[in-house]
Amino acid sequence: MVAYEILLMLDPELPDERQNEIVGRSRELIERGGGTWSRHDVWGRRKLAYEIDHKADGAYHLFLFESEPATLDELSRVLKITDGVIRHMAVRQVQGSRPGAPPPADREPEYAANTRSQQEEEN
Repeated sequence: MVAYEILLMLDPELPDERQNEIVGRSRELIERGGGTWSRHDVWGRRKLAYEIDHKADGAYHLFLFESEPATLDELSRVLKITDGVIRHMAVRQVQGSRPGAPPPADREPEYAANTRSQQEEEN
């Protein structure tokens, strides 16, 4: 079995029940294929870099699981044809990595607070 991560971007206007249904169906498909479900992180609603289907936001979910490659192929096929799924990306999990959500958008990165513009330095 191989460890995988899937970052799933759903339509932010989907009701919570529908989002839970998509997540539940994904988990069921993985377990039915002989895989093991490790973790599900809800990253929440985040702004997109560019609009997709006239939507500026997306609801992000991160799945961590182990399965056979054939199960991953079937899950990707199902996600492609599921209404409400804007994008998804499956990658093999790197040994020793610690996946997690990026910092909240309302918080300024540390490196940004420590830099000064050239105009500030001249004054």
